[in-house]
Amino acid sequence: MEPDTAPVTLDPRRWIAFAVVLAAGFMDLLDVTIVNVAVPSIQKDLDAEYSQIEWIIAAYVLSFAAVLITGGRLGDIYGRKRVFLLGMAGFTLASAACGIATDPTVLIGSRFAQGAMAGLMVPQILAIIRVTFPKQERAKAIAVYSGVGGSASAVGLALGGLLVQWDLFGWGWRPIFLVNIPVGIAALIAAAVVMRDSKSPGATRLDPVGMVLAVSAVLLLVYPLNEGRRLGWPAWTFVMVAAAAAVFAAFVLYERHRARTVGSPLVDLALFRSRPFTLGLSSWLLFWIGFGGFFLTWTLFMQAGLGWSPMRAGLTAVFFAVGAGIGAGVSVSVLAPRFGRWVLTAGGLITAAGFALYGWMGVHYGPDFASWQMVLPLIVTGTGFGIVVAPTIDMLLGQIPDREAGAASGLLNTGQQLGLALGVALVGILFFGQLDHDSARGVDAVTAQTRADLAAAGLPASAQEEILANFRACVRDRSAEVDPSAVPASCRATGADPAVATVLAEAGADANAVNFAATFRYTLIWGIGLMTLVCLGFLLLPKDTRLEQHDIELLDDRLTHV
Repeated sequence: MEPDTAPVTLDPRRWIAFAVVLAAGFMDLLDVTIVNVAVPSIQKDLDAEYSQIEWIIAAYVLSFAAVLITGGRLGDIYGRKRVFLLGMAGFTLASAACGIATDPTVLIGSRFAQGAMAGLMVPQILAIIRVTFPKQERAKAIAVYSGVGGSASAVGLALGGLLVQWDLFGWGWRPIFLVNIPVGIAALIAAAVVMRDSKSPGATRLDPVGMVLAVSAVLLLVYPLNEGRRLGWPAWTFVMVAAAAAVFAAFVLYERHRARTVGSPLVDLALFRSRPFTLGLSSWLLFWIGFGGFFLTWTLFMQAGLGWSPMRAGLTAVFFAVGAGIGAGVSVSVLAPRFGRWVLTAGGLITAAGFALYGWMGVHYGPDFASWQMVLPLIVTGTGFGIVVAPTIDMLLGQIPDREAGAASGLLNTGQQLGLALGVALVGILFFGQLDHDSARGVDAVTAQTRADLAAAGLPASAQEEILANFRACVRDRSAEVDPSAVPASCRATGADPAVATVLAEAGADANAVNFAATFRYTLIWGIGLMTLVCLGFLLLPKDTRLEQHDIELLDDRLTHV
């Protein structure tokens, strides 16, 4: 499908409007990760069970992913500015409700509302960029959006850690949500004044059946993936996944029928007749599965493995954001105009190289892995991330007409959120399964030094062996725990000599770090495999696939048929 070629009437305030939607996108992506570093503070303050903490994190992603496609189509029908303002207002109010929540149930409900409002707001961002900017400016806008989006997840970790550490006004974790209120109010006022509205002339009616089927399919898939590991994967989780596939098939059949009869389907399946769009969207999904798993295991490695504070882990994460900004900036403006699809492949390879380097360094340094030593692998990985994200968004938007901008943006964002959810679920299974299976590795690594320290404390050989056997059981049971903060019964030694307790505490921390480092490398190998598939997907793109804003005459003639 060819994109619309009608000239765009330039809005003199378009860059101010862009700054507004950029702030909204940053708020959304920030809230995906900012909660992670505040988990201990929330759990203690609200006296929450670990399962409730998981829901506080998952509720946002679940409702966000479920509403995205519908939110994009609502913008096409009723106006992207109108739906953006509704989503922003609801997001701000839901953030306030999160910040004043007094028990876990209220916080979970508020997070559901926050994610749903983001699902209305976020699809309008790419759609507004698509219909507001002319081709020659769209590259710059998308590069900035991609760089900010890529850095927001990492900045969320850093900002969350700082806000919890600072304990502003004695409010503990609450400022991580309350910070959205002044930003949201300012964005609402600015958007109302400077943003121009746009609609799709071809989407005149709602598709309520399609909306119900789309939301149901996403919920049936994401819910069991989020809950399965905690509950031990009961049979109903597999039934729900199978039902998700059936509902998705019904959705496709219904959308085809509606397009032929009533018209104005939720998703125009004719979009998928474009080979670049279909291949690009598939590679996009795989890419985010890989990064969903990376963000999970990376955070676990720094905090649960190395025992870092939220602030230290968050500030270290800033280097990923730096790499993402660099990659996004150079890919669209410098590399993509000359090298086309090869830039996407190179970005996937750089990401895989960053994963490989990070995994090797984790095992090499183990408990002694320092923040400054993570700078190189994080910048490499972030650069690969930015190189892929910005041109892929631009390429996918370039395959669709303006009238489908909202729906296509919803699909793009849904692919991202489903990828993150699938990555967290699937890689979480691999990570925790391997951590449990390989728990003896850390004990073996520290046994010699621990035995020497126990001997120095004056314990006879027989007592040493008994203590080491109990220590091995403690490490094994801790690795098998669903709740990382739980202390197994085998680790609750009573009446131990203080010197022995100190030795075992140090040995336990080192063994834990060794185990997490090895498991981190193991899961990154899977990430490398996914990036390889992403590269293959990009290589299958038609040879003449170009990023839509680059006029062909700007390309070097030698590269026209690459």
